[in-house]
Amino acid sequence: MLAPAEESPAGGGDGDGSFVLLQALKSSSTRKQGCDPFAQTQRSKLQHRRARINQQINKEMRMRAGAENLFRATSNHKVKETVALELSYVNSNLQLLKEELEELNSCMDVYQNDSESISVPMIPLGLKETKELDLLAPLKDFISEHYGEDGSLFEKEIKEFMELRQAMRTPSRNEAGLELLMEYYNQLYFLDNRFFPPSKNLGVFFHWYDSLTGVPSQQRALAFEKGSVLFNIGALHTQIGARQDRASLPGVNRAIDAFQKAAGAFNYLKENFSNAPSLDMSSSSLNMLVRLMIAQVQECVFEKVTLLRAQSDFLTQLQLAQEAARVEDVYSLVHQTMTQAHVKDYVPFSWTTMVHVKSEHFKALSHYFAAIALCDCPASSAELPEHEKAFIQFHVTMPDGPSLRVLLQDPEERRKLGKAHLKKAIMKHEEAMRIHSLCKILRKMDILQEVLSFAHKRSLSKYSEIDHEEDFFETGDAPDIHPKTHQKPEIKSPNFSQVKVTDLFHRLGPLSVFSAKNKWYPVRRVHLVRGENGFGFTLRGDSPVLIAGVIPGGCAAEAGLKEGDYIISVNGKDCKWSKHAEVVQLLKSTGEEGVEIGVITLQGPEGQKAMDKKAAVMSAGGGLLKNNKENSRKSLMNSKSASTLLVWNKKSKRSKNSTYSVPFTAVGDNEAMY
Repeated sequence: MLAPAEESPAGGGDGDGSFVLLQALKSSSTRKQGCDPFAQTQRSKLQHRRARINQQINKEMRMRAGAENLFRATSNHKVKETVALELSYVNSNLQLLKEELEELNSCMDVYQNDSESISVPMIPLGLKETKELDLLAPLKDFISEHYGEDGSLFEKEIKEFMELRQAMRTPSRNEAGLELLMEYYNQLYFLDNRFFPPSKNLGVFFHWYDSLTGVPSQQRALAFEKGSVLFNIGALHTQIGARQDRASLPGVNRAIDAFQKAAGAFNYLKENFSNAPSLDMSSSSLNMLVRLMIAQVQECVFEKVTLLRAQSDFLTQLQLAQEAARVEDVYSLVHQTMTQAHVKDYVPFSWTTMVHVKSEHFKALSHYFAAIALCDCPASSAELPEHEKAFIQFHVTMPDGPSLRVLLQDPEERRKLGKAHLKKAIMKHEEAMRIHSLCKILRKMDILQEVLSFAHKRSLSKYSEIDHEEDFFETGDAPDIHPKTHQKPEIKSPNFSQVKVTDLFHRLGPLSVFSAKNKWYPVRRVHLVRGENGFGFTLRGDSPVLIAGVIPGGCAAEAGLKEGDYIISVNGKDCKWSKHAEVVQLLKSTGEEGVEIGVITLQGPEGQKAMDKKAAVMSAGGGLLKNNKENSRKSLMNSKSASTLLVWNKKSKRSKNSTYSVPFTAVGDNEAMY
């Protein structure tokens, strides 16, 4: 797996990786905050190998596609035999490459913290890689064609966006890296609205590689880019969570928060995207990842309880046992999910094994703590009612033997039940170690081996301590512990408004009018001279100001101005973002020579629909219409609208005053005649 702090900017793409690294350096020179493409650590070396394998997989897949086409096209038997042999060779190579990549993806050690404390390793995710993308020509052409502006005047903005995209390929493994990814994700909102009309695409392909298999995917839909960045936000949270020192309370709290946010990112992706072209973003994979993150949160909660409850009293040990049982419960669910048909062949074997090991390990711990509560924490007469109340709901089924009150008062009965729990704990520890030994990759993880061995020896030691030579009774089967937690995991959805961004293409005008979905007639330059009754029109709204009404026979009407026109310039001064008062002041400052106004009129049903709506509101006696705040808003607000991977739909923020058709006599409080 890869770590974002050292992720190679090669991105698994074709061509010389050193060239792409050079491009990343140029990009990061202007965007160093949150971007760290050259950190030379074990994770960066791992990622360089991963990028190389991705390139080889891509090459072999192209060779296979060509060979398959030739095999289908030819009728020559000898050629078919040769091609079949070549296909067999290519498929063997692909299998070896995928196995090598799986082993890299299973490397969890490099993501863990450097603390000397012993803790169970967590499962982090690697980031999806992407190719470089040149948007300069497509965006310049679209600006010229759609907006009627000189595209070369926006080269600075386009290059700034491309630098941002280049930087987000190598985010640092901290909050700054998360903010960088979120900033790019938020900028995609503006890019979508500015340059991706519903009925046309830019002809640009977004290339991304599967985070686990390295298989490349591409789509023209910007939604694929959004989904992949959102996946990386979740993956980066998993790496931040895995690196925390969970031996301290602040560290375990940070890990809980990180894994909860990772679960939120994957869950948001699952709910808002469909038809994913890569397996890591399929509904079944995302469902598995959400459950895995929740299980890791629950494991951190258990560790938190062990830190907070250092005392060895009866109720504390019961709580630890129930918390451990809860961890076992959620990991069992994750293991079931990982072994389902659509996921089993995709998830690394080391992941499935690790989850299975943890399930057995925490089941063993639940029985161990139950035994400690029974054998090492006798109850006084005053504590007995409270202990009995807690013990009633402790087991899934009631243990055989005397009543709970008698059991808790009789040291021998407590020892017998504790011995049964320890016997089960030892069996589960041994099962966890057996499963662990089946996976070559996990056998290399010394810290996991150490954790399992320590827990096993501790249970054996306790069993030897309470086992008496004169015990002739057969140790019974201890009932399972009822899972219970004092802190339920949350799925924290991404807070997109946390990182404020400014529309890089702000100069094109307010999005409510100047967007890819709207079309307008060419700009008209109209020369007006003030008459006895002024210019003969009424204005309304801000950014841009709208001509709400035109006096029949007035100079505005004679010059060809119409209701619903937007004023975009006055005497050559750009007024797309101007407030109502600013435009009025420009008009009032004109002398006898008159004023030249640049106006546009929206085309199609959108413009007519807005005018009809305005007319209905005004004729119904609707008073003041609120100005559209979206027009003047430059920073992105949080959006939770539904979307698909093929079409990313955002709720329209169109101004209520986009275009109007109103009787001239209906002049509201916030419009005036000029």
